[in-house]
Amino acid sequence: MTIKNAIYAQSGGVTAVINASACGVIQTARQYPQRIGTVFAAKNGIIGALHEELIDTSLESDEDIAKLMHTPSGAFGSCRHKLKEDGDEFPRLLEVLKAHNIGYFFYNGGGDSQDTANKVAKLSAASGFPITCIGIPKTVDNDLPFTDACPGFGSVAKYVAISTREAGFDVASMAATSTKVFILEVMGRHAGWIAAASGLASSQNNEPPHIILFPEVPFEPNSFLKRVDECVKSHGYCVVVVSEGIRNMQGQFLSDAGLRDAFGHAQLGGVAPVLAQLIKSELNLKYHWAVADYLQRAARHIASTVDVEQAYALGKAAVTMALEGHNAIMPTIVREQDSPYQWSIGQVPLADVANQEKAMPPEFISDDGFGITPACRRYLEPLIQGESYPPYVAGMPDYVRLKNILVEKKLGCPA
Repeated sequence: MTIKNAIYAQSGGVTAVINASACGVIQTARQYPQRIGTVFAAKNGIIGALHEELIDTSLESDEDIAKLMHTPSGAFGSCRHKLKEDGDEFPRLLEVLKAHNIGYFFYNGGGDSQDTANKVAKLSAASGFPITCIGIPKTVDNDLPFTDACPGFGSVAKYVAISTREAGFDVASMAATSTKVFILEVMGRHAGWIAAASGLASSQNNEPPHIILFPEVPFEPNSFLKRVDECVKSHGYCVVVVSEGIRNMQGQFLSDAGLRDAFGHAQLGGVAPVLAQLIKSELNLKYHWAVADYLQRAARHIASTVDVEQAYALGKAAVTMALEGHNAIMPTIVREQDSPYQWSIGQVPLADVANQEKAMPPEFISDDGFGITPACRRYLEPLIQGESYPPYVAGMPDYVRLKNILVEKKLGCPA
């Protein structure tokens, strides 16, 4: 059987566990040298592939590849870049893949990335150089459909829930003479999964977070201010967790900075200070706000064991499915039961998942729009289980930095 090389690329925002998926891909491919030759990694994602900047992962030791399991961010670099259908980017990509005898394309990302992988599968087949394309799910937003959860989300959920509980203790202890309202802004452009996870911090009705603001629920200032005022009067303080993507009653982002990223998504400018100013001007309460930002997605030190295991399993499944002859599919997590949590690996056609988003279902949001329901808690709790601590050296996490040596180019630079 003809040996073909493989390429693996990371796409979009990185996570605490995307490298676990990379580990799953590379370790599994190394078990089949009679089928897969060199596994290349695209430097900085798909733009590296376009520029023929291919990392030879065979030059990395088994030990260092294994360390990817507990190393955050993207070990090979990532990017936000949507390939243009009407230009020469897809033909250029196919030219690079053909020049390096690449027969397997593993693309680790969200909905836009699954769309790219699907198009590569179709275009390569039409060009007479068919390439097996497998998408690997990844997004902290947890907004990919057809999979129970997306790798990266469980660890962000754990970080946000823990941060909310700890900050809540802090604010409560100082509220008599200091901060009355604390606002934590978390990621989530269109879906409130991360914000919802903060609800796991509360085991009783009066515990933080007192208010959760979801993109799925239009923001109404008066009802929000009324709830803040009630919380401060009842508990002495109020903890608010807000998704970056909340919108006003007219459907506009509260924090839209007027910019767009490479995928065409709005670049949001920070909703926490907007809410803080509203609270100050209308209620005259002392506040503090924080933005979890990169901290939430980079927090490998408190990653969810379930998240790490699922990320690795999906990377492994991508390779095994490719070798079994599957093409243009994405492996998924299938929930078998809630308690004890049991899951298995499924699959979905890339055409079905491409460019799709999964919002929180209405039954996961409380009737008042400011909290989560028991059904949501049953969904979320299994995903944050287990503490997958990295090894520590001299008091710091022992993360790996790979050599990332590029192979020699066979083509000229793209025009």
